Amino acid sequence: MQRTHRLSYRLQNFAQPFGRYLSDRLHRLAEHPARLVAKTGLSPNLLTIFGFMLNLGVAYVISTGRFVLGGSLVLVAGVFDLLDGALARNTGRVTKFGALLDSTLDRYSEAALLFGLLVYLARNDSTTEMVLLFAAIVGSMLISYVRARAEGLGLDAEVGLMRRTVRICTLSVGLMTDLVSVALWLLAVLTNLTAGQRLFYVWQKTHKGQNKIAS
Repeated sequence: MQRTHRLSYRLQNFAQPFGRYLSDRLHRLAEHPARLVAKTGLSPNLLTIFGFMLNLGVAYVISTGRFVLGGSLVLVAGVFDLLDGALARNTGRVTKFGALLDSTLDRYSEAALLFGLLVYLARNDSTTEMVLLFAAIVGSMLISYVRARAEGLGLDAEVGLMRRTVRICTLSVGLMTDLVSVALWLLAVLTNLTAGQRLFYVWQKTHKGQNKIAS
């Protein structure tokens, strides 16, 4: 058991700094553009919806096999995903519903991008890549679910490498470099490892004596 604890600790020390650094760095970079956008009077929720609609368009581009363009647009759409939160903070319009809307449409946006890739793979009978994509979707969903469920229990589970920012960057680079299979392998394996790591992290925090919670 001590060996398992040491392994988990090493994984956290290896993965957590990079994932947190990349996410925090990008969010800080969004602060200045957000101050400029604030002058237009645009609401954060409207920006969130616009970003989601843009991701739907990017998903269509990916589905047609234009990967270099699609990968570039994934990054452009990702900027809007960062701006809405920064805009809310800079304008003092942070609301619980806004946070929920942002989180929900982020999940839909990610699913849309992966669905666009799924359409392309299905047209080209890429069975292995489709299986990997399914595994990546499951892993991505569980990463968010474990964190949300843990937070609902008053616990923190924001650990692991494959935060949404890292997943989007991985997909984008894979598309732009024509290394889609490599990107899908990384997403399929690392998202599920991250979900498992978050679950194990919560177990570590609670196993010594926690209240029983009804499922």
